[in-house]
Amino acid sequence: MSTPDSDGLLAEQLLRLTRRVHRIQKRHLEQRDLGITPAQSRLLRTLAHYPSPPRMADLAERLEVVPRAVTTLVDGLEASGKVRRAADPANRRVTRIELTDEGRATLRELRGARRSAAEEMLAPLTEKEREVLGVLLDTLIDGDTAKTC
Repeated sequence: MSTPDSDGLLAEQLLRLTRRVHRIQKRHLEQRDLGITPAQSRLLRTLAHYPSPPRMADLAERLEVVPRAVTTLVDGLEASGKVRRAADPANRRVTRIELTDEGRATLRELRGARRSAAEEMLAPLTEKEREVLGVLLDTLIDGDTAKTC
């Protein structure tokens, strides 16, 4: 069983790791000169997982942000040609967000940037340590769901 002090240390380590991951990913994005922010990157990745173009409200819900934040992100991505707004054929009051060809090309670059950032982060670990880390991260991500099923 862990003590409060060890839990506090682990929490601090996780926060420091999160900040380091963010810094490294941001640097790798900047090196590729994609002209997008980490938040725009996240929106593009999320958009790519939808089988058909989602509504702005769908994106806001999936990203766990307010709709206004999605509007700002989409405005920037639309201005750079990576997404476009399209009218919903079933309801003209609804706007859907579509990836453009440039947006898909940017996603490919993003995957490369994320992969090189991950390689940099994981370089000190052996293959076995990476496997253990993967299991531990899955446990933390899933929380208690495995125990309640």
